[in-house]
Amino acid sequence: MAIERKFIDDSIIKLSISKYLSTELTRAGFSRIEIQKTPILTRITVYVLNPGRVIGRGGKTIDSITETIKNKFKVENPQINVMEVENKMLEPLLVAKSITDRLERNMNARRVIQQSLREIVENGALGAEIIANGKLAAKGARAKSIRKILGYIPKAGDVTELVREAHATAYPKYGAIGVKVRIVPPGTVFPDREIKSIEIPKSILNS
Repeated sequence: MAIERKFIDDSIIKLSISKYLSTELTRAGFSRIEIQKTPILTRITVYVLNPGRVIGRGGKTIDSITETIKNKFKVENPQINVMEVENKMLEPLLVAKSITDRLERNMNARRVIQQSLREIVENGALGAEIIANGKLAAKGARAKSIRKILGYIPKAGDVTELVREAHATAYPKYGAIGVKVRIVPPGTVFPDREIKSIEIPKSILNS
């Protein structure tokens, strides 16, 4: 039970740090974090579009963030490594934010989702799923949901840990829209199946 509690606590801390950095590093294009604990330190790898904004002049920004994580989240000896995002179309949070930005400009939700899904797969993902919930139509319309999926997205078991996932919320004038993006990155190996090329339907290719 103690081990299970530790896993839960670690997950909560990771989520809390991720939320903090998502707000603090919005202008840097924050995507996600990875946390690795060792007997000596806690290594936190931060993935962003613009590493320079995280480091800051003379390292002041990253020093301030490190101190906050140490004191606010009670992380012992945190060491932050900053990595530049290699491909933003394989980062769920960046894709979700791109979708919400376009929804707030009143672009067609179904078309935006299909275009994003196509771009994710064209950039090598083995699977992708996008779900949008909320006021997707004009004023007075009921809230509804759009769900699109390409390739393989596991829904249960340990293999779900291989899927990257993120959420973002759009706030167009007619009401909030929640967007969830799940991506299986290139090179992911599943123990129970081999994923080959993904066929993109014409309806999505022509969107």
